[in-house]
Amino acid sequence: MSTTRCYYEVLSVERSASGDEIKRSYRRLAMKFHPDRNPGDEEAEKSFKECAEAYEVLSDPDRRGRYDQFGHEGLRSTPGHDFNRMNPDDIFSMFNDIFGGGGGGRGRARRGPVRGYDLETQIEIELEEVLEGTTREVEFRRLDVCETCEGNGAKPGTRPVKCPTCEGVGKVEQAGLGGMFRMVVACPNCRGRGEVVTDHCGDCRGAGRISVKRTLEVRVPAGISHGQVIRVQGEGEPPRPEDLPEGNGPRGDLHVVVGVEEHDRFQRDGNDLVTVVPVAFAQAALGATLEVPLLEGGLVELEIEAGTQHGEIHRIPGHGCPRLRGGDRGELVTVLQLVVPRKLNEDQRNLLSKYAETEELEINDAEPSLWTRIKDSFS
Repeated sequence: MSTTRCYYEVLSVERSASGDEIKRSYRRLAMKFHPDRNPGDEEAEKSFKECAEAYEVLSDPDRRGRYDQFGHEGLRSTPGHDFNRMNPDDIFSMFNDIFGGGGGGRGRARRGPVRGYDLETQIEIELEEVLEGTTREVEFRRLDVCETCEGNGAKPGTRPVKCPTCEGVGKVEQAGLGGMFRMVVACPNCRGRGEVVTDHCGDCRGAGRISVKRTLEVRVPAGISHGQVIRVQGEGEPPRPEDLPEGNGPRGDLHVVVGVEEHDRFQRDGNDLVTVVPVAFAQAALGATLEVPLLEGGLVELEIEAGTQHGEIHRIPGHGCPRLRGGDRGELVTVLQLVVPRKLNEDQRNLLSKYAETEELEINDAEPSLWTRIKDSFS
Protein backbone atom coordinates (compact mmCIF):
# COMPACT_ATOMS: atom_id res chain seq x y z
CA MET A 1 0.00 0.00 0.00
CA SER A 2 1.42 3.35 -0.97
CA THR A 3 -1.07 5.62 0.75
CA THR A 4 0.12 6.92 4.11
CA ARG A 5 -2.68 9.40 4.77
CA CYS A 6 -5.54 8.35 7.01
CA TYR A 7 -8.14 6.60 4.85
CA TYR A 8 -10.96 8.42 6.62
CA GLU A 9 -9.23 11.72 5.86
CA VAL A 10 -8.80 10.71 2.21
CA LEU A 11 -12.56 10.11 1.87
CA SER A 12 -13.48 13.12 4.08
CA VAL A 13 -15.57 11.05 6.51
CA GLU A 14 -15.59 10.49 10.27
CA ARG A 15 -14.33 7.23 11.76
CA SER A 16 -17.90 6.50 12.82
CA ALA A 17 -19.22 6.89 9.25
CA SER A 18 -21.67 4.26 8.03
CA GLY A 19 -21.09 2.16 4.92
CA ASP A 20 -23.55 4.31 2.96
CA GLU A 21 -21.77 7.52 4.01
CA ILE A 22 -18.42 6.09 2.92
CA LYS A 23 -19.89 4.94 -0.38
CA ARG A 24 -21.51 8.33 -1.04
CA SER A 25 -18.30 10.24 -0.25
CA TYR A 26 -16.22 7.95 -2.44
CA ARG A 27 -18.62 8.36 -5.34
CA ARG A 28 -18.45 12.16 -5.04
CA LEU A 29 -14.64 12.24 -4.87
CA ALA A 30 -14.15 9.68 -7.64
CA MET A 31 -16.33 11.79 -9.93
CA LYS A 32 -14.36 14.89 -8.95
CA PHE A 33 -10.90 13.39 -9.60
CA HIS A 34 -11.71 10.98 -12.45
CA PRO A 35 -9.15 11.40 -15.27
CA ASP A 36 -11.93 11.93 -17.81
CA ARG A 37 -12.67 15.21 -16.08
CA ASN A 38 -9.03 16.08 -15.49
CA PRO A 39 -7.13 15.12 -18.65
CA GLY A 40 -3.38 15.35 -18.15
CA ASP A 41 -3.71 16.28 -14.45
CA GLU A 42 -1.31 13.99 -12.58
CA GLU A 43 -2.41 15.26 -9.16
CA ALA A 44 -6.05 14.44 -9.92
CA GLU A 45 -5.08 10.95 -11.08
CA LYS A 46 -3.07 10.45 -7.90
CA SER A 47 -6.04 11.55 -5.77
CA PHE A 48 -8.33 9.25 -7.77
CA LYS A 49 -6.11 6.24 -7.03
CA GLU A 50 -5.80 7.27 -3.39
CA CYS A 51 -9.59 7.43 -2.99
CA ALA A 52 -9.99 4.03 -4.66
CA GLU A 53 -7.45 2.48 -2.31
CA ALA A 54 -9.13 4.00 0.75
CA TYR A 55 -12.57 2.86 -0.37
CA GLU A 56 -11.42 -0.70 -1.02
CA VAL A 57 -10.33 -0.97 2.62
CA LEU A 58 -13.16 0.94 4.33
CA SER A 59 -15.90 -0.79 2.33
CA ASP A 60 -14.71 -4.21 3.55
CA PRO A 61 -15.82 -4.77 7.19
CA ASP A 62 -12.92 -7.15 7.97
CA ARG A 63 -10.21 -4.96 6.48
CA ARG A 64 -11.77 -1.84 8.00
CA GLY A 65 -11.70 -3.51 11.41
CA ARG A 66 -8.00 -4.35 11.05
CA TYR A 67 -7.27 -0.83 9.85
CA ASP A 68 -9.18 0.74 12.76
CA GLN A 69 -7.23 -1.39 15.25
CA PHE A 70 -3.75 -1.45 13.76
CA GLY A 71 -3.68 1.27 11.10
CA HIS A 72 -1.77 0.70 7.84
CA GLU A 73 0.44 -1.89 9.54
CA GLY A 74 -2.58 -4.15 9.99
CA LEU A 75 -3.11 -4.31 6.21
CA ARG A 76 0.37 -5.32 5.14
CA SER A 77 -0.40 -9.03 5.26
CA THR A 78 -3.79 -8.53 3.66
CA PRO A 79 -4.01 -9.17 -0.10
CA GLY A 80 -5.15 -6.15 -2.05
CA HIS A 81 -4.66 -4.18 -5.24
CA ASP A 82 -1.70 -2.04 -6.16
CA PHE A 83 -3.59 1.02 -7.32
CA ASN A 84 -0.46 2.89 -8.35
CA ARG A 85 0.23 0.36 -11.11
CA MET A 86 -3.32 0.13 -12.31
CA ASN A 87 -4.86 2.16 -15.09
CA PRO A 88 -7.53 4.58 -13.74
CA ASP A 89 -10.08 2.93 -16.02
CA ASP A 90 -9.50 -0.42 -14.34
CA ILE A 91 -9.88 1.14 -10.90
CA PHE A 92 -13.10 2.80 -11.89
CA SER A 93 -14.53 -0.39 -13.37
CA MET A 94 -13.96 -2.20 -10.06
CA PHE A 95 -16.66 -0.04 -8.49
CA ASN A 96 -19.16 -0.16 -11.31
CA ASP A 97 -21.90 -1.10 -8.89
CA ILE A 98 -21.41 2.19 -7.02
CA PHE A 99 -21.78 4.44 -10.01
CA GLY A 100 -24.20 2.36 -12.02
CA GLY A 101 -22.25 3.43 -15.09
CA GLY A 102 -19.86 2.14 -17.70
CA GLY A 103 -16.20 1.59 -17.03
CA GLY A 104 -13.18 -0.27 -18.29
CA GLY A 105 -11.28 -0.12 -21.51
CA ARG A 106 -12.09 -1.11 -25.02
CA GLY A 107 -12.34 -4.82 -25.54
CA ARG A 108 -13.65 -5.45 -22.02
CA ALA A 109 -16.64 -7.77 -22.00
CA ARG A 110 -19.92 -6.02 -21.27
CA ARG A 111 -23.51 -6.96 -20.95
CA GLY A 112 -25.96 -4.57 -22.53
CA PRO A 113 -25.32 -1.02 -23.73
CA VAL A 114 -22.57 1.15 -22.28
CA ARG A 115 -24.04 3.49 -19.69
CA GLY A 116 -22.93 6.97 -18.68
CA TYR A 117 -22.01 8.31 -15.25
CA ASP A 118 -24.28 9.27 -12.39
CA LEU A 119 -24.06 12.73 -10.82
CA GLU A 120 -24.96 13.99 -7.38
CA THR A 121 -26.26 17.32 -6.08
CA GLN A 122 -27.96 18.55 -2.91
CA ILE A 123 -31.04 20.57 -1.99
CA GLU A 124 -32.48 21.88 1.28
CA ILE A 125 -36.16 21.96 2.24
CA GLU A 126 -38.02 23.09 5.35
CA LEU A 127 -39.70 20.63 7.70
CA GLU A 128 -43.12 22.08 6.85
CA GLU A 129 -42.58 21.12 3.20
CA VAL A 130 -42.29 17.46 4.19
CA LEU A 131 -46.04 17.44 4.92
CA GLU A 132 -47.25 18.11 1.38
CA GLY A 133 -44.12 17.71 -0.73
CA THR A 134 -42.62 20.49 -2.81
CA THR A 135 -40.56 21.28 -5.90
CA ARG A 136 -37.06 22.66 -6.16
CA GLU A 137 -35.12 24.09 -9.07
CA VAL A 138 -31.79 22.30 -9.28
CA GLU A 139 -28.79 23.80 -11.06
CA PHE A 140 -25.75 21.63 -11.76
CA ARG A 141 -22.95 21.09 -14.25
CA ARG A 142 -22.35 17.99 -16.31
CA LEU A 143 -20.24 16.82 -19.22
CA ASP A 144 -22.04 16.61 -22.56
CA VAL A 145 -20.90 15.51 -26.00
CA CYS A 146 -19.06 18.29 -27.81
CA GLU A 147 -21.22 19.26 -30.77
CA THR A 148 -18.28 20.67 -32.71
CA CYS A 149 -16.33 17.40 -32.95
CA GLU A 150 -19.30 15.10 -32.24
CA GLY A 151 -17.42 13.60 -29.34
CA ASN A 152 -14.26 12.30 -31.01
CA GLY A 153 -12.06 15.17 -29.80
CA ALA A 154 -10.61 15.91 -33.24
CA LYS A 155 -10.66 19.24 -35.04
CA PRO A 156 -13.46 19.38 -37.64
CA GLY A 157 -12.16 18.05 -40.95
CA THR A 158 -9.67 15.70 -39.26
CA ARG A 159 -9.96 12.25 -37.72
CA PRO A 160 -8.25 10.46 -34.83
CA VAL A 161 -5.34 8.21 -35.88
CA LYS A 162 -4.35 4.73 -34.78
CA CYS A 163 -2.66 4.65 -31.38
CA PRO A 164 1.07 3.89 -31.80
CA THR A 165 1.32 2.33 -28.34
CA CYS A 166 -1.29 -0.41 -28.73
CA GLU A 167 -1.40 -0.32 -32.54
CA GLY A 168 -5.13 0.31 -32.50
CA VAL A 169 -6.05 -2.61 -30.26
CA GLY A 170 -6.89 -0.51 -27.20
CA LYS A 171 -5.17 -2.96 -24.85
CA VAL A 172 -1.64 -3.63 -23.68
CA GLU A 173 0.00 -6.33 -21.58
CA GLN A 174 1.36 -5.46 -18.17
CA ALA A 175 3.54 -7.53 -15.83
CA GLY A 176 2.16 -8.34 -12.39
CA LEU A 177 3.61 -9.69 -9.13
CA GLY A 178 7.22 -9.18 -10.15
CA GLY A 179 6.75 -10.69 -13.59
CA MET A 180 5.15 -13.94 -12.39
CA PHE A 181 2.23 -13.36 -14.75
CA ARG A 182 1.01 -10.84 -17.27
CA MET A 183 -2.36 -9.16 -17.48
CA VAL A 184 -4.16 -7.22 -20.20
CA VAL A 185 -5.19 -3.66 -19.32
CA ALA A 186 -6.51 -0.64 -21.19
CA CYS A 187 -3.83 1.19 -23.15
CA PRO A 188 -2.66 4.18 -21.06
CA ASN A 189 -1.95 6.27 -24.16
CA CYS A 190 -5.33 6.07 -25.89
CA ARG A 191 -7.25 5.00 -22.74
CA GLY A 192 -8.66 1.94 -24.49
CA ARG A 193 -9.99 3.68 -27.60
CA GLY A 194 -7.35 2.40 -30.00
CA GLU A 195 -7.11 5.90 -31.48
CA VAL A 196 -5.45 9.14 -30.48
CA VAL A 197 -6.18 12.72 -31.48
CA THR A 198 -3.31 14.66 -32.99
CA ASP A 199 -5.22 17.81 -34.00
CA HIS A 200 -7.50 18.72 -31.11
CA CYS A 201 -10.94 20.29 -31.31
CA GLY A 202 -10.78 23.91 -30.26
CA ASP A 203 -13.95 23.79 -28.17
CA CYS A 204 -13.34 20.69 -26.04
CA ARG A 205 -9.51 20.64 -26.42
CA GLY A 206 -9.59 17.04 -27.50
CA ALA A 207 -11.66 15.72 -24.61
CA GLY A 208 -14.76 15.06 -26.71
CA ARG A 209 -16.88 16.41 -23.88
CA ILE A 210 -17.65 19.92 -22.63
CA SER A 211 -18.96 21.11 -19.28
CA VAL A 212 -22.45 22.62 -19.47
CA LYS A 213 -24.81 24.11 -16.89
CA ARG A 214 -28.22 22.52 -16.62
CA THR A 215 -31.32 23.57 -14.68
CA LEU A 216 -34.33 21.38 -14.01
CA GLU A 217 -37.26 21.16 -11.60
CA VAL A 218 -37.27 18.27 -9.15
CA ARG A 219 -40.39 17.05 -7.37
CA VAL A 220 -39.78 16.26 -3.70
CA PRO A 221 -42.40 13.80 -2.41
CA ALA A 222 -44.24 14.23 0.88
CA GLY A 223 -42.73 12.28 3.76
CA ILE A 224 -39.14 12.39 2.55
CA SER A 225 -36.47 12.20 5.26
CA HIS A 226 -33.19 14.02 5.72
CA GLY A 227 -30.44 12.39 3.65
CA GLN A 228 -32.73 10.45 1.31
CA VAL A 229 -31.93 10.52 -2.39
CA ILE A 230 -34.19 11.30 -5.34
CA ARG A 231 -33.01 9.69 -8.56
CA VAL A 232 -33.74 11.58 -11.77
CA GLN A 233 -33.22 9.13 -14.60
CA GLY A 234 -31.21 10.14 -17.63
CA GLU A 235 -29.95 13.47 -16.27
CA GLY A 236 -26.39 12.28 -15.65
CA GLU A 237 -23.53 12.19 -18.14
CA PRO A 238 -23.17 10.25 -21.39
CA PRO A 239 -20.76 7.31 -21.76
CA ARG A 240 -17.06 8.13 -21.82
CA PRO A 241 -15.43 9.05 -25.14
CA GLU A 242 -13.32 5.86 -25.11
CA ASP A 243 -16.50 3.79 -24.81
CA LEU A 244 -18.79 5.69 -27.17
CA PRO A 245 -17.28 8.86 -28.67
CA GLU A 246 -20.64 9.93 -30.06
CA GLY A 247 -22.22 9.46 -26.61
CA ASN A 248 -25.38 7.81 -27.89
CA GLY A 249 -25.60 5.25 -25.08
CA PRO A 250 -27.88 5.61 -22.05
CA ARG A 251 -27.04 8.54 -19.81
CA GLY A 252 -26.39 8.10 -16.11
CA ASP A 253 -28.79 9.43 -13.50
CA LEU A 254 -28.82 12.52 -11.31
CA HIS A 255 -28.94 11.74 -7.59
CA VAL A 256 -30.47 14.59 -5.57
CA VAL A 257 -29.64 14.32 -1.86
CA VAL A 258 -32.36 16.00 0.21
CA GLY A 259 -31.53 17.85 3.41
CA VAL A 260 -34.36 18.80 5.79
CA GLU A 261 -33.67 21.90 7.88
CA GLU A 262 -34.08 21.76 11.64
CA HIS A 263 -37.18 23.35 13.16
CA ASP A 264 -37.17 25.51 16.29
CA ARG A 265 -40.29 23.85 17.77
CA PHE A 266 -40.63 20.38 16.22
CA GLN A 267 -38.19 17.52 15.96
CA ARG A 268 -38.75 14.58 13.64
CA ASP A 269 -38.50 10.98 14.87
CA GLY A 270 -39.27 8.68 11.96
CA ASN A 271 -42.81 9.59 10.94
CA ASP A 272 -43.56 11.18 14.32
CA LEU A 273 -43.08 14.79 15.33
CA VAL A 274 -41.90 15.62 18.85
CA THR A 275 -42.66 18.93 20.54
CA VAL A 276 -42.39 20.34 24.07
CA VAL A 277 -45.62 21.73 25.56
CA PRO A 278 -45.38 24.11 28.57
CA VAL A 279 -47.80 23.39 31.45
CA ALA A 280 -48.49 25.70 34.40
CA PHE A 281 -48.40 24.26 37.92
CA ALA A 282 -52.13 24.77 38.45
CA GLN A 283 -52.94 23.06 35.13
CA ALA A 284 -50.78 20.08 35.96
CA ALA A 285 -52.22 19.79 39.46
CA LEU A 286 -55.89 20.26 38.60
CA GLY A 287 -56.05 19.03 35.01
CA ALA A 288 -56.71 21.17 31.94
CA THR A 289 -57.31 21.33 28.21
CA LEU A 290 -54.17 22.54 26.45
CA GLU A 291 -53.90 23.97 22.95
CA VAL A 292 -50.94 22.48 21.08
CA PRO A 293 -49.59 24.19 17.91
CA LEU A 294 -49.35 22.05 14.78
CA LEU A 295 -46.53 22.05 12.23
CA GLU A 296 -48.92 22.92 9.41
CA GLY A 297 -50.46 25.74 11.46
CA GLY A 298 -53.50 25.79 13.70
CA LEU A 299 -54.03 24.16 17.09
CA VAL A 300 -55.15 20.80 18.44
CA GLU A 301 -56.60 20.25 21.92
CA LEU A 302 -54.87 17.98 24.44
CA GLU A 303 -56.63 16.89 27.63
CA ILE A 304 -54.40 16.30 30.66
CA GLU A 305 -55.60 14.81 33.92
CA ALA A 306 -55.17 16.19 37.41
CA GLY A 307 -51.80 15.28 38.83
CA THR A 308 -49.96 15.35 35.52
CA GLN A 309 -46.19 15.17 36.04
CA HIS A 310 -43.31 17.01 34.44
CA GLY A 311 -41.95 15.11 31.43
CA GLU A 312 -45.08 13.08 30.76
CA ILE A 313 -45.56 12.09 27.12
CA HIS A 314 -48.88 12.24 25.29
CA ARG A 315 -49.42 11.11 21.70
CA ILE A 316 -51.85 12.71 19.27
CA PRO A 317 -52.47 10.44 16.24
CA GLY A 318 -52.54 11.79 12.70
CA HIS A 319 -50.52 14.95 13.24
CA GLY A 320 -47.01 13.69 12.52
CA CYS A 321 -45.30 13.37 9.13
CA PRO A 322 -46.80 11.44 6.22
CA ARG A 323 -45.29 8.14 5.19
CA LEU A 324 -43.17 8.37 2.07
CA ARG A 325 -45.20 5.86 0.10
CA GLY A 326 -48.61 6.95 1.32
CA GLY A 327 -50.79 5.95 4.24
CA ASP A 328 -51.67 7.63 7.52
CA ARG A 329 -49.54 10.31 9.11
CA GLY A 330 -47.48 9.57 12.18
CA GLU A 331 -48.16 10.90 15.66
CA LEU A 332 -47.53 14.24 17.32
CA VAL A 333 -45.58 13.36 20.46
CA THR A 334 -46.00 16.00 23.18
CA VAL A 335 -43.56 16.20 26.07
CA LEU A 336 -45.05 18.18 28.95
CA GLN A 337 -42.76 20.72 30.58
CA LEU A 338 -43.80 22.08 33.98
CA VAL A 339 -43.32 25.84 34.08
CA VAL A 340 -42.61 27.41 37.49
CA PRO A 341 -43.41 31.15 37.71
CA ARG A 342 -40.38 33.31 38.38
CA LYS A 343 -42.34 35.88 40.40
CA LEU A 344 -45.65 35.91 42.29
CA ASN A 345 -47.99 38.65 43.39
CA GLU A 346 -49.09 38.82 47.01
CA ASP A 347 -52.32 36.85 46.50
CA GLN A 348 -50.50 34.07 44.66
CA ARG A 349 -47.82 33.89 47.33
CA ASN A 350 -50.43 33.66 50.11
CA LEU A 351 -52.33 30.90 48.32
CA LEU A 352 -49.20 28.86 47.76
CA SER A 353 -48.11 29.39 51.34
CA LYS A 354 -51.44 28.01 52.56
CA TYR A 355 -51.05 25.05 50.24
CA ALA A 356 -47.57 24.41 51.62
CA GLU A 357 -49.00 24.43 55.16
CA THR A 358 -51.56 21.75 54.28
CA GLU A 359 -48.72 19.61 52.90
CA GLU A 360 -46.51 20.45 55.90
CA LEU A 361 -43.81 21.68 53.56
CA GLU A 362 -41.01 23.91 54.71
CA ILE A 363 -40.80 27.08 52.64
CA ASN A 364 -39.03 30.42 52.78
CA ASP A 365 -41.59 32.88 54.16
CA ALA A 366 -39.26 35.87 54.04
CA GLU A 367 -40.37 38.84 51.97
CA PRO A 368 -38.40 39.46 48.77
CA SER A 369 -35.39 41.69 49.29
CA LEU A 370 -35.27 45.24 47.95
CA TRP A 371 -32.80 44.15 45.27
CA THR A 372 -35.13 41.30 44.20
CA ARG A 373 -38.10 43.67 43.99
CA ILE A 374 -36.05 46.10 41.85
CA LYS A 375 -35.03 43.30 39.48
CA ASP A 376 -38.62 42.05 39.27
CA SER A 377 -39.86 45.50 38.37
CA PHE A 378 -37.66 45.49 35.24
CA SER A 379 -38.36 41.90 34.19
